[in-house]
Amino acid sequence: MKRIVSFRQMQDGTKEDYVLLDESERRYALGLADRVLESLRRLDHSLEGYPVSRLGHSLQAATRALRDRADEELVVAALLHDIGDELAPYNHAEVAAGILRPYVREEVTWIVAHHGLFQNYYYVHHFGGDRNARERLRGHPAYDACVHFCAAWDQSSFDPDYASEPLATFEPMVRRIFARAPHDPRYTAAPLG
Repeated sequence: MKRIVSFRQMQDGTKEDYVLLDESERRYALGLADRVLESLRRLDHSLEGYPVSRLGHSLQAATRALRDRADEELVVAALLHDIGDELAPYNHAEVAAGILRPYVREEVTWIVAHHGLFQNYYYVHHFGGDRNARERLRGHPAYDACVHFCAAWDQSSFDPDYASEPLATFEPMVRRIFARAPHDPRYTAAPLG
């Protein structure tokens, strides 16, 4: 018989209830890498109109980062930067950053969280938008790194002729990142400024 908490409202929970839930959540978190990889695979059949699938785009971005000798956190960030597209097409960057936040350094999370705004530089002016809106963030320590992320890896990764590494190349990296002891999510859930 599986154990369940004694409460029907959180306010009535006991310490034992919350210890049980903490243990359950920690066990569940052990499968996060598998769920992330499965979500990436689903991107192979999404969003029409581009010359490559969202998975192809993600693999290209990660391959470019890998070939530029970026560190493992940035390579995995390049791989996962659009993972939120399926469920959050208008705030996918925040979703991807939220997935990564407990496991990577603040700079990487900031880059992923803001890459959508920085990508606007390449196309938003065609719709009357301000392509330089990212300038309001100039001065942030990760600003230049985000410009590079978008210029070198993200915006250039829609090439059907680019020889990307397969997902299997990145799987060990994904598993290492998500096998880390997470930062306590109770204190890292707020967006970085």
